[in-house]
Amino acid sequence: MSGTEGPGGSDVGGGAPFLRVVRGEPTADEVAALVAVLAARARAARAGRGGGAHAPRSAWRDRARLVRAPLRPGPGAWRMSTR
Repeated sequence: MSGTEGPGGSDVGGGAPFLRVVRGEPTADEVAALVAVLAARARAARAGRGGGAHAPRSAWRDRARLVRAPLRPGPGAWRMSTR
C-alpha cells in the first residue's frame, strides 16, 4: 500500500476531497472522530449489517399482540372479555 491509498486500496490522493467542512472550525480530534464513525458505518454497510432493512421479527416477539381493545362495560361484557 502506497502513501496515497486508503485502507480499502482506493486512491485518496486525487480528485474531490473526501470530507469538506462547511461551517465552523473543527479540531483535528473532531475530524478524526467523524472520519472514524463514517468508516465504521461504511464497513458495516459493506458487511451487510448496515442501517437498511431489518430482518423480519417473529410474531411471538411482536409486542402489538399485547395491546387489546378497550373494555366496554354492559350486558354480556363478561362473555366478550374472553375473546
